[in-house]
Amino acid sequence: MFTADICQKARLSRDKRFDGLFYVAVRSTGIYCRPICPAPAAKEHNVEYFEHAHLAAQAGFRPCLRCRPDASPGSYPWLGAQTTALRAKRLIDQGHWSKGGAEAISTRLGVSSSYLNQLFKRHYGIAPGQYALFSQCQFAKQLLQQTQLTVTEIAFAAGFNSVRRFNDAFKKLTQLTPSAIRNKAQLDASHISLFLSFRPPYDWQAMQAFLHKRLVSPMEWITATSYGRTFTYQGSKGEFTAHYQEQKQGFRVEISLDNWHCLQGVVANIRRVLDLDADTQVINHQLAAAVGEQFELTSGLRLPGIWDPFEAGIRAVLGQQVSVTAARTLTTTLVTELGEQGRYFPTAAHMAADELAFFNMPGRRKQALRDLSSYIAEHGSDDLDAWQAIKGIGPWTVNYAKMRGCSDPDIYLCGDLGVQKALAGLAGIEIERAAPFRSYLTFQLWQQL
Repeated sequence: MFTADICQKARLSRDKRFDGLFYVAVRSTGIYCRPICPAPAAKEHNVEYFEHAHLAAQAGFRPCLRCRPDASPGSYPWLGAQTTALRAKRLIDQGHWSKGGAEAISTRLGVSSSYLNQLFKRHYGIAPGQYALFSQCQFAKQLLQQTQLTVTEIAFAAGFNSVRRFNDAFKKLTQLTPSAIRNKAQLDASHISLFLSFRPPYDWQAMQAFLHKRLVSPMEWITATSYGRTFTYQGSKGEFTAHYQEQKQGFRVEISLDNWHCLQGVVANIRRVLDLDADTQVINHQLAAAVGEQFELTSGLRLPGIWDPFEAGIRAVLGQQVSVTAARTLTTTLVTELGEQGRYFPTAAHMAADELAFFNMPGRRKQALRDLSSYIAEHGSDDLDAWQAIKGIGPWTVNYAKMRGCSDPDIYLCGDLGVQKALAGLAGIEIERAAPFRSYLTFQLWQQL
């Protein structure tokens, strides 16, 4: 957390670089804001600073309806946190709390619920249940303001088991009723449109070029200012199109889904795929220490994600020892032959049961695809390192799936041919100093080709 002096200077200057890194609460109004809030600046003696929005809410402050602190980009409060605490927070943000609470999440992470509680309080200053409630209410608030879903649909989409529980929790946390901030705009009820913000800069041109080169049509579609795709999530099907809006520093995302109950997880995954929560200035500062003056870092470079680890793993296997264009052709053939309606990526169970006779490739690689699919169909994709026990799956494949399917920020693809070519003309790069952002170093090196 910054000192009060730094926070004061940042809020008075409305410096955008601090947006999402701390929150400003005003005692006289009972409201908390982003440091870039356009409202007249409060006197310092009335101000209190919080590192996280949920801490301000826990202290009794309600979110500002003008700057909408729920919409500020995610920051990096987890940089010094243990991996388990970070994974728990991500699972809660993805809506997994409603599927069994602390017991289910702690079991998935391999720790006791009491230890999870201690760990969460140590790193985030709040119990996991309290944070889950905050996360659910903030997501519901976004849906109330930006969609025409009914209050009942929003309650269940945010992970509540009843409308009454949602109304009570929402009013207690925001000091407002859902109807008080209900958006009255007339929208198409068959889909929703949400605004997902990021902290600038964001190199959309690099992101668009990378995705375009690997585009699998008709599963994915892309224009100069948008990217979209079909997806499956926890048994539900849907699609999204994200429209880049540079001036507004975010994406207008249109989502269609056959089950709104899993919307929170879908939105979290879209944020991951587009890497909206990265603070690229912090990242590049760390990378600069590793590369020195070897080359100029690309500003605003993001990690283009793949929808899930299974798809990332299959695409990595298909990309072994072939060009990007050839891998794209193979993936398109797979979706056309096995994907539902020829538009959705096939399931692990479907691939495991198919002979893949439509592929013109060595039988050994087909078997690797089936074995990987069979393993994931049975065990899921929580432990990607276990994939290396499968014949034909090596470290590069696993690391590529981690980097793009899980958006792990610290994967260095040392065995990648493109990385090796980029390094051939460079000397003195200290790879270890790039941690914990070596995935971004990998992409920065690819940019040099």
